[in-house]
Amino acid sequence: MNDDSPSAPRPTVTSPDRGQRSFAPNRLSPAGFVLAFGVVSMLADMVYEGARAITGPYLALFGASAAMVGFITGLGEAVALVFRLATGRLADRTHRYWALSIAGYVMTVVAVPLIGATQAFWQAAALIVTERFGKAVRTPARDTMLAQATADMGRGLGFAIHEALDQVGAVIGPLLVAGVIALSGYRAGFAVLAIPGVLTLATLAWLRRAVPRPAAYEPARREQSAPAGDGLAALPRRFWLYAVFSAVSMLGFPTFAVLAYHQEVSHAIEPAWIPVTFAAAMGMDALAALGSGYLYDRVGLRGLAVALPLTALVPFLSFSATPSLVWAGAIAWGAVMGIHESTMRAAVADLVPDTMRGTGYGVFTAIYGLAWLAGATIIGELYATSFLVVAGFAVATQAAAFIPLAMLWREAGGGPSP
Repeated sequence: MNDDSPSAPRPTVTSPDRGQRSFAPNRLSPAGFVLAFGVVSMLADMVYEGARAITGPYLALFGASAAMVGFITGLGEAVALVFRLATGRLADRTHRYWALSIAGYVMTVVAVPLIGATQAFWQAAALIVTERFGKAVRTPARDTMLAQATADMGRGLGFAIHEALDQVGAVIGPLLVAGVIALSGYRAGFAVLAIPGVLTLATLAWLRRAVPRPAAYEPARREQSAPAGDGLAALPRRFWLYAVFSAVSMLGFPTFAVLAYHQEVSHAIEPAWIPVTFAAAMGMDALAALGSGYLYDRVGLRGLAVALPLTALVPFLSFSATPSLVWAGAIAWGAVMGIHESTMRAAVADLVPDTMRGTGYGVFTAIYGLAWLAGATIIGELYATSFLVVAGFAVATQAAAFIPLAMLWREAGGGPSP
């Protein structure tokens, strides 16, 4: 009998919190699941990273200031991260990882093309924030499934592979938008992103059918109980140190929209080339993710130290009027993002109990997002004063971030395990 036929017997799995349930078998290996989800993220990244590449210049067309661009894009990132407090706990309590992931992707791929049809600043701003809310809905559930699939292959490597594929889309999307802008302007640049949006949902639907239960990938031998306490009190001290380190570091890290705004108003880069600088940043993001993930699996949390000097370097380069320095700044910005988007996600899975991963991701990214909102707004305000003031602020925040990181090294021994 064919295993895929409706009458074929299904394996029965007993879950301590859900009772007896029947599941179809996973038809992909853990590595295959990581690669396939990487393709989903690659297509989705074509959509929202293509949009992010031109968000700053597009808002400038409505008369927005650098501070307002910094606030709106920072608010969007904060929404994408802070709301994971709720969606992470929702994922832990309901185990509806696939439903949450799909809902979040739908929000993103619908909102982005509509940005190009807006006629007022507030409309564009609302859709930018809506797109980021979609990311908040899907990410804790998606990352929990990836953590399950990477239990044996190495989380640093697994998340790095996913991030590298993710960033292939982040390179292609801005390049696609750049070509369309050169021919038809910003509005058409947003509209063309509907095509990879449809492909995202089609691929996601196939993957949902191929892997109905990612939890089956994680070996049953990994028994890890939560510490005494309830909710946030159950998260270990090392997790909180890690969150403080990340938040302080993010205070000095601008959103790319602020960098793109500078490129537009300073005329350092021609408008059609602005998305290309973002594509270059995303290419470096992919390379940095692979290198950082490899390093994390070998030296643990000590590998994160490289992000601090890179973050401090960004404003010295990106807010210059010299095109070559602006390009170098975009590449440095991408390298920092590669570390944040891969290794920092892998570390959270190793620092919290297995049963609280959704909550851990939600809390971590909420703190991270609020810090980025504050930092993006402050940097936007300081930009109007002097780029040297911005640079000084970046150096100070990265120096301060080293303190909780050093404390974490002492407590965790520098290794990837909690």
